[in-house]
Amino acid sequence: MTFRELGLIEPILGALAELGYERPSPIQEKAIPPALTGRDVLGCAQTGTGKTCAFATPILQRLNAESVQGRPIRALILTPTRELALQIQESFEAYGKHLKLRSTVIFGGVGQAPQVERLRKGVDILVATPGRLADLYQQKLLDFSGLEIFVLDEADRMLDMGFIHDVKKILKWLPPRKQTLFFSATMPAEITELVDSLLHDPARVAVDPVSSPVEVIDQKLYYVDRGNKTKLLSSLLMAGNVKNALVFTRTKHGANKVAGDLQKSGITAAAIHGNKSQTARQQALSDFKSGRVKVLVATDIAARGLDIEELSHVFNYNLPDVPETYVHRIGRTGRAGHGGTAVSFCDINEKDELKGIEKLMGRSIPVVEDHPWPMEVFEPLPRDKKGRPVNPEDAEARAAAKERRRARDAANKAAAEERKAKAAQKAQAAEPAPAPKKKGERPAPTVSAEQTPARKKRARGYRASATLEEALTATAPARPVRESGNRREEEFHHTDPLAGDVIMDATARLLAPRPRMFQSKEQPRKERPARRSKSPRPAGEENGQEKRPSHSPKEEKQARPAQKKSMPAKALDVLGGGKKKRNGRGKGPGRPREVELRTDGVKDSTELSSSLMKPYYLSDD
Repeated sequence: MTFRELGLIEPILGALAELGYERPSPIQEKAIPPALTGRDVLGCAQTGTGKTCAFATPILQRLNAESVQGRPIRALILTPTRELALQIQESFEAYGKHLKLRSTVIFGGVGQAPQVERLRKGVDILVATPGRLADLYQQKLLDFSGLEIFVLDEADRMLDMGFIHDVKKILKWLPPRKQTLFFSATMPAEITELVDSLLHDPARVAVDPVSSPVEVIDQKLYYVDRGNKTKLLSSLLMAGNVKNALVFTRTKHGANKVAGDLQKSGITAAAIHGNKSQTARQQALSDFKSGRVKVLVATDIAARGLDIEELSHVFNYNLPDVPETYVHRIGRTGRAGHGGTAVSFCDINEKDELKGIEKLMGRSIPVVEDHPWPMEVFEPLPRDKKGRPVNPEDAEARAAAKERRRARDAANKAAAEERKAKAAQKAQAAEPAPAPKKKGERPAPTVSAEQTPARKKRARGYRASATLEEALTATAPARPVRESGNRREEEFHHTDPLAGDVIMDATARLLAPRPRMFQSKEQPRKERPARRSKSPRPAGEENGQEKRPSHSPKEEKQARPAQKKSMPAKALDVLGGGKKKRNGRGKGPGRPREVELRTDGVKDSTELSSSLMKPYYLSDD
């Protein structure tokens, strides 16, 4: 069967011919026809069998048949890894090069600004990883109201990487009526439950079980001690039949170590794993595909999503813990009908993993016994409390991670101290330089922390003193402070606080009114209306004469409290026996007290509100 017989249109057929595609693979032959009709498809096939072309070509043909205004997102492809997302988007560009459809890819690890800019220009097909897709959707930068087709690729890998909950959340954002294409290499129970809730009457397409690796791959097994694996790897890579190689390790630290050892041996190598930035990962993959790097050392993150044409060798430096992962690893070679070789190293502590792999495949892997570094250590490593072997590589990885964390913390601490020092220098440079002292200039008086609030309070404005003691304190000379070792001593001026000028200033301060109380002669002070009393006045008070009734000593004693209450409130304030009135005229917090003392109706000169005369005891006579 040919691609033309599958019902594909000429622009897509031309693009496939330019890429060298002659005949469809089994998964393409079974999945493309139902997908073209709009049915849901459940595809189960091992890696490297052409699943991307199986769903990409029907999507391009269906979207090209109908034109939509505004370029909404009409097809969404969700993948677990960044590398796979990039390669799927490249496949859409290649298969649809003669069409006017537009596609783009979004993934994490890089800035979102360029991706958002492409989305704003409008795209028909979006390829994404779950994390970045959820992030942009929550920022309200994505709209799936016009979605027609949804593809979930490598669903079992989504489950392994912990994306299954993100996938379920994303499915709630999509419209209910859409075509769904579901592809996976394995079908665990969790994936089966998701399939039942996601697909409606799907066309089930299964091509070869996952336990059957591609027949064209030549598999080999070497028994070698852990310490000699790098030496054996170097010798095999230097052989003439290795064009390029993908090496899988258990840990990220192991990938870095193996790549560094190969470079020391003169072999161009690069590491790719989760701790690498997206830019570094893309650069390493690009160098490997172009041939500038011969060996790419990777963790299992690259077991899915790496589509490298004509990859000659895959090396399992460490056997995987999960048997299915072995099939995914060796499936990176032998793609598109090309041959390939898969070489695995096994030490004494990996025999349990080897048994699981051979049980899954149903056959044993051929062993190569004639090599320079045969196994010499036959005693397994000790096991922990849970029965797991204490692997030295894992201990090395933990120690390396701890050292990186310590170095990162030290660098952050040094950077913080440097920023602090720069801020201190900047603040010191911003402070004004002290003015040079003039000849004979006395130093400014020292102000203690206890004196500062009081001085600030007095600096707000003039305030008349309420008592003579307060006036004396306010007008007393300043008391300079001197230091004597660790002890503070105060020196007082020899000025007598009861000297005549001090008394005069204190008295004037006590009696002086505020500036608001001064009135010009042209505007005489208005007389305050007499306060009405609830009790009837005696007859003698109407003519301005006060009538003093005679009382007995007992009645006079009883009348004294009433007489005290009848005294003016201002006088009581000065004498200390009255309370402030809240609603009286001129009783706000900014008005001074008025001194109104009565002495049998005759006022002394010091009782006048506008008098600044000296008291009689300071008279110049």
